[in-house]
Amino acid sequence: MSNILCMYYSRTGNTKKAMEEIAQEVGAELVELRDDVVRSGWKGFLRCGMDAMGKSTAPLCPYETKKPLDAYDLVIVGTPVWAGRCSSIVRTFLKEHGGELKNVAYVATRASESKHESVFKQMDLYTSRPHAAAVSLRCGSVGCAFWQEEFLRQVRALEESL
Repeated sequence: MSNILCMYYSRTGNTKKAMEEIAQEVGAELVELRDDVVRSGWKGFLRCGMDAMGKSTAPLCPYETKKPLDAYDLVIVGTPVWAGRCSSIVRTFLKEHGGELKNVAYVATRASESKHESVFKQMDLYTSRPHAAAVSLRCGSVGCAFWQEEFLRQVRALEESL
């Protein structure tokens, strides 16, 4: 097994599917982030957008990793894009633990045509160093598999250099 951790939040299952595939390909540990906020249905959809635009965040539910976060060579963080921003759950995680991550890469899943690459810069605000790799995926769209494979190529090259 590699020394990579994949952490993600997924409301609809798109980010979960992408992160499961990535974790399997690189032999990484996979951990889901959650909070106790109801995010299902149309009310949950609206809440997600409002939470993403707001500055407050709900506490995360407890999660377990096999080792301390700073012991991983790379942490890949997966998030859906909400209102042009990363999910509030991932923002909470990065605010609380971003400084512990030696190297970080991002996977953003989105519903729109826009790649929302500015999300990566927003996420970097909470880490001790900028991301080493990133990909914006529109699940089910033409080219999604290509960009996911390109991201995996970058992660494998990064892993070799660590």
